[in-house]
Amino acid sequence: MLKGPTGCGKSRFVEHMAWRLGKPLITVACNEDMTASDLVGRYLLDADGTRWLDGPLTLAARHGAICYLDEVVEARQDTTVVIHPLTDHRRTLPLDKKGELVSAHPDFQLVISYNPGYQSLLKDLKQSTKQRFTAFDFDYPSATLETGILARETGLDEETAAKLVKIGIVARNLKGHGLDEGISTRLLVYAATLIQGGVSPREACRMAMVRPITDDADIRVTLDNAVDAIFD
Repeated sequence: MLKGPTGCGKSRFVEHMAWRLGKPLITVACNEDMTASDLVGRYLLDADGTRWLDGPLTLAARHGAICYLDEVVEARQDTTVVIHPLTDHRRTLPLDKKGELVSAHPDFQLVISYNPGYQSLLKDLKQSTKQRFTAFDFDYPSATLETGILARETGLDEETAAKLVKIGIVARNLKGHGLDEGISTRLLVYAATLIQGGVSPREACRMAMVRPITDDADIRVTLDNAVDAIFD
């Protein structure tokens, strides 16, 4: 279970983990309309009649892949309980509609992620779900490390990358004081990519870092002023 703010690298970590382990990765972007059938599978009608189609969770369990449920709290609680038999000593997945009990492949792994800052009474994991996982806390990297990430990901020079990181830190300090969420590492990468593509640093920051995170005029002015000061 990976917990941390949006855009801090949770999904990239899972992708890297799958690469290091040499395992296939099946990613599911969870949402409130997702049903248990979307995870385990369903019967479909085609020209040859009715056939069963495994869902992503079933495919991963059968073949020993990593199944990654991204932003799992967005799914309804009655949907996520389908993972319970897979995440305890049973390691099985009942396909009730098919009358089959799938035993998980020895290499099967299940990873879930969510942003604790977006939790509410209506959108939270049940304790019965949480206590089936080990947990890792993620946060934004240090300024030095984040500067290196921008330079390596986009080819941007480190001096400009460091300035972007400074703006990111300013925005993160405003969390809870007008901002629901600060500027993520992901948005910093987007801004760096725009700069590398020929967009001016000030305009890249406004388009990729300031405008996406707030519509509040006062907060925008504050962040725009920070951009102007840092890129003076």
